[in-house]
Amino acid sequence: MIVITGATGQLGRLVIASLLKKIPASNIVAAVRNLDKAKDLADLGVQVRYADYSQPASWDAALAGASKVLLISSSEVGQRFAQHRTAIDAAKKANVKLLAYTSLLHADTSPLGLAVEHVATEQYLANANLPFALLRHGWYTENYTASLGASIAHGAIYGCADDGKIASASRADYAEADATVLTTENQAGKVYELAGDSAYTLTELATEVSQQTGKTINYINLPEQEYQAVLVNVGLPEAFAQLIADSDTGASKGALYDNSQQLSQLIGRATTPLKESVAAAI
Repeated sequence: MIVITGATGQLGRLVIASLLKKIPASNIVAAVRNLDKAKDLADLGVQVRYADYSQPASWDAALAGASKVLLISSSEVGQRFAQHRTAIDAAKKANVKLLAYTSLLHADTSPLGLAVEHVATEQYLANANLPFALLRHGWYTENYTASLGASIAHGAIYGCADDGKIASASRADYAEADATVLTTENQAGKVYELAGDSAYTLTELATEVSQQTGKTINYINLPEQEYQAVLVNVGLPEAFAQLIADSDTGASKGALYDNSQQLSQLIGRATTPLKESVAAAI
């Protein structure tokens, strides 16, 4: 039985969709905080179990009978490590055969502020005496395409990534890779650096959007603090704006680039091209 944490999140749902093509729904457990949000998963035959990081005891029942667990990194930046630790401790108690964790691309050397809690989680796993695999996700193309509506309306994409290469892939690509690892034997000890087959700069992203819309969309590179201020002005919380700006700066240093093609090797096909993701978003 395979347990997916954060199963009602964007990645979690896609992982379950991929798993359903490989194994019976009855062998999949969706571990969630809100059971109502998982009703559609239950209708598919997936087992839905309650698991809340703030209630460590809930994880015992959630992981009962589990052979493998996919620990999808929490979305609550700043609380992630403590939450991950709760799930890891429960997995160890349940004697799972494999815990796969969705970490960050090159987490151990990444300059991104986001890497801190991922590294702490990886280190905790390494000392937990628990079989584990690291699925180090690169950037989701949706991190940029989700805001294309505003970019098209204003005729510009803003950022502070300079000419940094971004080897992103679609969220569905990563989900398929995660599902592949979960359904493949002998994965303990594996570290996967997952990224798109090809890379682009934000200038090239703007050019692609221009070509597909017939409108002139420019990339405007700003100093990190100015970009952060732009994000705050459009309504993002200060902490989240800082995280995004920091990630863009990291991209300028190569933090979002990888050319190993481990992602496409896992899924057995090329990763989703930028052109296709932009078209879908538009």
